[in-house]
Amino acid sequence: MKPSVKLIAIDPSSSAYCEDRLFDASNLVLNRDDTLSPFIRLKAAAELRGIKMHTADIVFKKGIPLTEECDYYSFGVLTNFRQLKNTKGVNLKAFLIMEPPVVDKSLYQALPELTAAFERVYVHNTIGDGYSLKGVDQSKLRQLYWPQPRAEIIEPFWSHQPRQRRIVMINGNHKPGSFDGELYSTRIEAMVELAKTGVVDLYGRGWERWWSRSSMWLPYWRNRKTLMSIYKGACTSKYEVMSNYTFALCFENMAMQGYVTEKIFDCFYAGTIPLYLGASDIPELIPKEAFIDCRQFSSWAKMADEMLRLPNEEIQSLRAIGRSFVRGEKNFKYYESLIELMDE
Repeated sequence: MKPSVKLIAIDPSSSAYCEDRLFDASNLVLNRDDTLSPFIRLKAAAELRGIKMHTADIVFKKGIPLTEECDYYSFGVLTNFRQLKNTKGVNLKAFLIMEPPVVDKSLYQALPELTAAFERVYVHNTIGDGYSLKGVDQSKLRQLYWPQPRAEIIEPFWSHQPRQRRIVMINGNHKPGSFDGELYSTRIEAMVELAKTGVVDLYGRGWERWWSRSSMWLPYWRNRKTLMSIYKGACTSKYEVMSNYTFALCFENMAMQGYVTEKIFDCFYAGTIPLYLGASDIPELIPKEAFIDCRQFSSWAKMADEMLRLPNEEIQSLRAIGRSFVRGEKNFKYYESLIELMDE
């Protein structure tokens, strides 16, 4: 990390992380499954270099002027940087777009403004797959690697036996903000087809809440009865749940090049084989021997049939390669992504 300043302000994606809660390992809600670990490591690395790091609300307290130069990083907040553009002593270093267009299209519509204001803008791909490059300063775009919490498996879960030769899906009930390239409906389609063969269980928040805004779309209502037949409720630890299953449906929110989130890594940590659908270039990012690419199957029933008949030695090979990837250098671009982007 080589900022030219001694103060860094991080603007988190939600106000829930303000007041330095972004770095609070003791917060069992926000830090569930160690999701805050990349930010906690980042702050520790900064402090080792004599750099103070806080969430932006602490740095820019209303009515209190800055006493030292500050580098500013935003994790998807469009309003605050506009107020800071002309603030003396504030360097707009980088803007990170974590969500895909199907979740928040406005972030991508703002790319011309963002690339004009910031030194760098991080996106899942820099070629315009899933979004428009019109008016965007492409020289400012950088590849985003989703920050991951671990460079090691979780041994008690990875080694857990016996496992059911079944498929688990752990996902909250949501509907897409837009529909171009979304995989929300594909998740439902896959679960409904797999339910016919009795091999899938569903966990996650909100599926039973038929009255919620997330449920107000046709794929949910058309298939609600089937979804409820496989629904096992929310789960406290996704790793613990996955450790009981051989396979997990691992679908991103959108099919978009470079868009790889925590989902496939969660499978590796727990020793569960990912049945993956999402980034079109996934074999270039994750060893293809560590997961099952759902695109190779003509139907969900065909996939289930082949998974149920997969030899045990092949299952163990997939698990071992996933473990090696998590422990290896190719995972560093995810594990160290926040520290590396601040080194640029």
